[in-house]
Amino acid sequence: MLDKIINEMHLYEKKVLKAVGEAGGQAIPEDVARSTDLDIKQVMSAAGALESKGIIEIERDVEEVLSLGPSGATYAQDGLPERKILEALHQNHTIHMKDLAQKSGIDPSEVKIAIGWIMKKGWAVLDKGNVTITSEGEKALEKPGIDEVLLKTIMDSTKILTLGGLSNSLNEGFKLLKKRKGLINLNKNSSYTLTATKKGEEILEHGFQIREEATQLTHQQLKTDSWKDLHYRGYDIQAEHPLIFPGKMHPLQRTIQEIRRIFLNLGFMETRGTILESAFWNFDCLFQPQDHAAREMQDTFYVKSPLTTDLPSEDMVGRVSQVHEDGGATGSEGWGYHWDVDVARQSVLRTHTTCVSARYLAENEPPLKMFSVGRVFRRETITYKHLPEFHQVEGIVAAEEINFKNLLGIIKEFYQQMGFEVRFRPAYFPYTYLSTECEIYLPEKESWIELGGSGMFRPEVLEPLGIETPVAAFGLGIERLAMIQLGIKDIRQLYQSDLGWLRNLPVTQTYSQK
Repeated sequence: MLDKIINEMHLYEKKVLKAVGEAGGQAIPEDVARSTDLDIKQVMSAAGALESKGIIEIERDVEEVLSLGPSGATYAQDGLPERKILEALHQNHTIHMKDLAQKSGIDPSEVKIAIGWIMKKGWAVLDKGNVTITSEGEKALEKPGIDEVLLKTIMDSTKILTLGGLSNSLNEGFKLLKKRKGLINLNKNSSYTLTATKKGEEILEHGFQIREEATQLTHQQLKTDSWKDLHYRGYDIQAEHPLIFPGKMHPLQRTIQEIRRIFLNLGFMETRGTILESAFWNFDCLFQPQDHAAREMQDTFYVKSPLTTDLPSEDMVGRVSQVHEDGGATGSEGWGYHWDVDVARQSVLRTHTTCVSARYLAENEPPLKMFSVGRVFRRETITYKHLPEFHQVEGIVAAEEINFKNLLGIIKEFYQQMGFEVRFRPAYFPYTYLSTECEIYLPEKESWIELGGSGMFRPEVLEPLGIETPVAAFGLGIERLAMIQLGIKDIRQLYQSDLGWLRNLPVTQTYSQK
């Protein structure tokens, strides 16, 4: 067993252990470095390795060493400024503040600080600008203060003074001096003692040979066959490897990429839209009335700059206006109010990505299959399950034969590829009919959770856009889906820089529950 341990020891470890043994089983790193050809860093590195193997123990002793700062050295030699003022007051009894520097010989910049300390020590009082010596001040002339004694002691000392070595009275002086900037320094000096353990003593008693060890072969050694005469260092194949935290994709972004992959494989085209949108595209063209609760300030972020945005062609704006007011050519009664074009011009942060679908329909002719992934914004109170900023995946399918059953099939296929069982329940949205909400089943909770909405765009949406074919549409939340896949209960964790959590996530796992 000892032979195996010795064989796995590095050359530096053997040298350090041997030096500790020759010193009687205990040594300091500086002595080990002097008795070997190693420097202090190499000694400490090898000592750390020996300690991890239980061969030696490292005892650390920390000393707090006192030294004079720039001002402290001056004051130790010439005296504290309050002492100089006290001596001047002894001659004059009372001196006005403006005359203190001249009569005491201190720098004018030190006057205020010196007055503060002379009053704090009770040597003088200040009244209407006049500084007057007290009886305590007269007594203080007879002997130096404890802070002055400590300054002098440090200056005259021929050996290192440590905080732990001060007497109780000098320790009080230290407390006074450390309140003043630049007078005294306190540095920590660490010393180490290396002591062989029982295991180390057994290895020393067993004995070992110190010789150079090869860890890497050179071309010359291979060419000349000199590698045959080399001594090779042993390796511990059971040794723990260092933890590595490589760069990786953020888990939310990984879920988004998984969603993109699925829809691209289903034959969808991907598009993107702008975050800053007009109320026209975000609400009006989706047949959402201008007095709808979702358009209130408490639900939507309205933008001050730019305050308004450009609208599309007058023809399209007119058709949207007519649909809202009386239903236009759709056969609907509309909402029965006067539609205001200025309201439609308002700038908003998009509340959903359905506005991307509306723009895409206005610019492209069916048949088509489109999806987009993007951030949306709503005035939500931040909680464990709500944020004012989150992601949606939006999609539409437009064709002559498309119907509600096809829509349910697309959504079902998507969630199955993500690894979830899905069901649908009736819902209401201003811009779709029939409408449904999607729910997925969580086996561990034995419950269903809602993740998005879908439906067939109403004629009031399609007619102003010039679309004559049926259009199936869906909008699905992403953050909640990511939370389920990652097993987290607080949506805020997706946006916090929790390095411990992020480091422990796998590098390549897609999180799909297929």
